[in-house]
Amino acid sequence: MFEDVLKFYHGFPKEGINFVDIMPFMQDRQVFTSLMGEIGSHVTAPSVASPEARAFLFSAPLLTTDCGVSNVIPFRKKGKLPFSGDDLQDIEIMKEYGPDHLYFRKSDIAAGKAEDGCFHITIIDDVLATGGTAEGIAKALGNTRISLGGKEYRVKVNEFIFIVELDGLNGKDRLTEIAPVYTIAHVK
Repeated sequence: MFEDVLKFYHGFPKEGINFVDIMPFMQDRQVFTSLMGEIGSHVTAPSVASPEARAFLFSAPLLTTDCGVSNVIPFRKKGKLPFSGDDLQDIEIMKEYGPDHLYFRKSDIAAGKAEDGCFHITIIDDVLATGGTAEGIAKALGNTRISLGGKEYRVKVNEFIFIVELDGLNGKDRLTEIAPVYTIAHVK
């Protein structure tokens, strides 16, 4: 059902690329509501990590549902997150077009709920291609320690959720070693 909503642009942003447009999900209230319910049914963590920018569109609405999400952690490009001290963390990710950097704040993780000495996080992104962005985020989160009230907490990725997976690129293979992977729509 969800695959029928997608639009494709051949040769965008460059020749040889078949761009998957997920914006039609936001052009029909019933489809979007159904999509949010499907995403929410796979979330097991109180916090979600979202790389900019389209993942924000599918993470923030979870705060208004009953799926248990109470915190969204944005991963942004350089210069987009205000910070002080050592709060801002820089991570290198490998995208299908080459290396890039994203940034997150430890204080955004600390704004969530810790359980059993750990901040549990679900990573939500729009498209799973090679898996480089999600893998970079997951590894950075796994190496992060949050100091709060004199106690140190680890960070654990519970699962990855993607709106669309490009099946032929096998990005899921590199992520399943970290956590379970759920995808709403598949493109072959």
